[in-house]
Amino acid sequence: MRIPGLLTLLLYLTATAAFAGPRLDLIRKRGYLTCGIEPVVAGFAELDPRGHYRGFDVDVCRAVAAAILGTAEKTRFIQVSSVAEFLKNDEIDVVSRRLTWELQREGSLPILFGPITFYDGQGFLVARTVNAKSSGQLADIPLCVAGGTNFEFAVGSHFQAGKLALKKIVLESAADFGSIATALSSGRCQAYTADVSELGAIRARLPPAEFVILPEQISREPLAPLVRQDDPDFFVVLRWTIFALINAEELGVASGNLEAMRKSDSVDVQRLLGIVPGNGRALGLRESWAYDAIKAVGNYGEMFEKNIGRGSSIKLERGLNRLAKDGGLMYAPPLR
Repeated sequence: MRIPGLLTLLLYLTATAAFAGPRLDLIRKRGYLTCGIEPVVAGFAELDPRGHYRGFDVDVCRAVAAAILGTAEKTRFIQVSSVAEFLKNDEIDVVSRRLTWELQREGSLPILFGPITFYDGQGFLVARTVNAKSSGQLADIPLCVAGGTNFEFAVGSHFQAGKLALKKIVLESAADFGSIATALSSGRCQAYTADVSELGAIRARLPPAEFVILPEQISREPLAPLVRQDDPDFFVVLRWTIFALINAEELGVASGNLEAMRKSDSVDVQRLLGIVPGNGRALGLRESWAYDAIKAVGNYGEMFEKNIGRGSSIKLERGLNRLAKDGGLMYAPPLR
């Protein structure tokens, strides 16, 4: 009987995962965490001039390494172009690279998505001279989009639903940020549409203050790191490490005040930093696991701001990525 190609891949990957040992034990024995990334979008993952990886996705992995091994320096990075490539390489422990958490990825492959680290979505980068406040004001404006992508389909559907005239200019590649920036700066396009995470990186290549990202988004793309299903303990560590960074921001715990906050009277802060023991034991880690993660990358807000927020060259607004108490969607379950 002929087996379809996708089924063959699933059977192979499932069989491979079945022989994998506990991931946490492997990481400890190896002495470092291996993280799969895609260093193409500035602010999320890129190589700096010294050849070091940096960015929001990079810091997610560095935080997990610190939680497990006590230091973010015990992180190694491998470039990964697809989920299938990750699953074929058992050396990679976790992938953090702007992947949307969606049903057919998690439902059909032996992977688990961790918590959402960035609420993304398709938006619009628009020249300030257009003076647009929403997509409804982009009718008949030269709008560029990468051809043959979900972006092209979504923007066509959006304009059709709104009965707006779409003056579409198709570009060859969604990944060639240099060419996209040139099309915008030359006036060939007065707007460009893609995920907001990409729009920030493209805007960083353009003259400051000449382009704005509209607050409106026409899709929902929740980004999350992912792991294999071979070790539920490792999945739990990934999940609670991210929650610890969010909880730290909620509690006012930051990389610069860790020592002072260790003296806090707040039981929640004491649990977070391991002064009151129990959380580390529950995860199979040291009681200082969250302290070490926060020390390595800062709390969630610090990680956001330095890599992609107002304090960076990307200058994205927090938007939905604000804490829930500030009107966003980010909050952590109780760390107790």
